[in-house]
Amino acid sequence: MTTEPAAQGALQDPVLSSSAPRDPRDDAGASIWRVAARRLRRNPGAVIGASIVLVFILVALLAPVLAPYGAGALPGRAEIRPTFIPGPSADYLLGLDRYGGDLLSKLIWGARASLLIGVLSTMLGLMGGALLGLLAGAFGGWVDTATMRLVDLMLSVPSLLLAVSIAAVIGQSSTAVIVAIGVVQVPIFARLLRGTMLAQRGQDYVLAARSLGLSRRTVTMSHVLPNSLGPVIVQATLMLATAVIEAAALSFLGLGGGSPTTAEWGRMLTAAQNELEVAPRLALWPGACIAVTALGFTLFGEALREALDPKTRKG
Repeated sequence: MTTEPAAQGALQDPVLSSSAPRDPRDDAGASIWRVAARRLRRNPGAVIGASIVLVFILVALLAPVLAPYGAGALPGRAEIRPTFIPGPSADYLLGLDRYGGDLLSKLIWGARASLLIGVLSTMLGLMGGALLGLLAGAFGGWVDTATMRLVDLMLSVPSLLLAVSIAAVIGQSSTAVIVAIGVVQVPIFARLLRGTMLAQRGQDYVLAARSLGLSRRTVTMSHVLPNSLGPVIVQATLMLATAVIEAAALSFLGLGGGSPTTAEWGRMLTAAQNELEVAPRLALWPGACIAVTALGFTLFGEALREALDPKTRKG
């Protein structure tokens, strides 16, 4: 007679009931990417970061529609005075710059330039680093040693100094900035993929595949490499933030090519440094765009890393 109430009380006890999983579908029969997607949706940082990245991408893609004026247009040139730069108005929502360009239009077109440089440079670094990491992780031995010494040599040079040197050798252009940033990212991806592949090679499924008679090439390309790409994809997301900052830095140093009126965030900062006393907003707006965009990629990348890492995943 007394066991039934006791059992009911145990079932209703909040301490005992809290040990039950929130969502029984989380890990049962679901792929790691599906579980990660659910965890990302519950992470406020991931939602904020993804929202910032999505807005940045949409603004860049829809620049011809959103920008009031063209990338090189100078609609307010006649209104500029040596000691006066018109501020926000009905015609120019964020005001004009020193050359008579609409600041809002330049910020929008600058998003497209930053997205193009960031994506292309990260893809270049990812492909180069994946090739070196695959060679080192798949063959081992002297190939691994030679590849890692090359990677160590590249890592021994400060990234910004290496990027500046490469851009200076190639010449002042957007292509030079893309190549410079991509080369800087190569050793990071190479070391990460190589370390992940070495860890995967010691797993039981690799031993089982080899015991079934599968060739080394098949095991590497069909099993080890696909299971090693998760951390690399996360790192690529984080490197997009770095690419946006480095692209602005190289353009600020004058290595991105173009004229002083070019609609690019780093170039806008260069043109604004002589106008800080007259119109500080010319530096604040592009600087804020760079910071917010980098923050969005960083938040989303860190949340993605947390969602994919079983040691730090939160239930």
